[in-house]
Amino acid sequence: MSKMTRKTRHDIFIHAILILLVMVLAFPVYFALITSTLSFQESYQYPPKLIPGKQFMSNFQEVWDRINMGRLFFNSTFISIIVAIVKTILALLAAFAYTHFKFRGQGLLFSMCMITQMLPLPVRIVPTFQLMASFNWINSYYALTVPFFASTTGLLLFRQFYLTIPKDLPDAARVDGASPMRYFLQILVPISKTNIAALFVIEFIFMWSQYLWPLIVTTTAEMRVVQIGIKMLLASEQIAPEWNVVMAATVIVMLPPLVVLMLLRKSFVQGIAMQTSK
Repeated sequence: MSKMTRKTRHDIFIHAILILLVMVLAFPVYFALITSTLSFQESYQYPPKLIPGKQFMSNFQEVWDRINMGRLFFNSTFISIIVAIVKTILALLAAFAYTHFKFRGQGLLFSMCMITQMLPLPVRIVPTFQLMASFNWINSYYALTVPFFASTTGLLLFRQFYLTIPKDLPDAARVDGASPMRYFLQILVPISKTNIAALFVIEFIFMWSQYLWPLIVTTTAEMRVVQIGIKMLLASEQIAPEWNVVMAATVIVMLPPLVVLMLLRKSFVQGIAMQTSK
């Protein structure tokens, strides 16, 4: 009985700590939601208001009109979806090549791919910008998407998964007359659905949160993304930042990644769990 009591107390303590951590992590999001519903004067009240106001729709309209949020929203959505899809396809093909074929320089090439993962972003920005400029791609969707198509993360994710597949499976497919691409499309891709969903979510959120690179390679308001739009609101002509409007924009920007994560959450969790359990 005493053991059961100690276990129960331990579980209660652990759950209390987890609930407290969730509340701490969620409070900034809650505060942003509350502030997005307040007026300009209410957003500067002290102590701050922690109950919703009635100005969300007017703040939303202000955001939409002032920075042309519809265009920025389209740009970010288009870029994030295109990059996530192309990255996933290329990662699938690269992992298939590394695990099912033998070719000269395979180890060296894979090592070079891993080295690129270790390079910090500032090191890559200048040469990548010069390359985009040489192609006349500055201020275009090409510059916003093409540099992100290759994914070492995706390559590792699918490579580790394909290494766990029994070697008898491709042999059996070959005996049945399946070509390598038919085996890839009809067998490997279907059993990789959870990993595909996990990578898609990761890459979509990664691209959606991009700020520095789009700021560098775009020169007109029509090519900006939502993250830059939030910065534009902060740099308004107001003496004091309109935090109610900024937070309304922040809430809008949070929605697409949240929707993608909720739609693919089951496959995402399964895909990540499969990798951590290996």
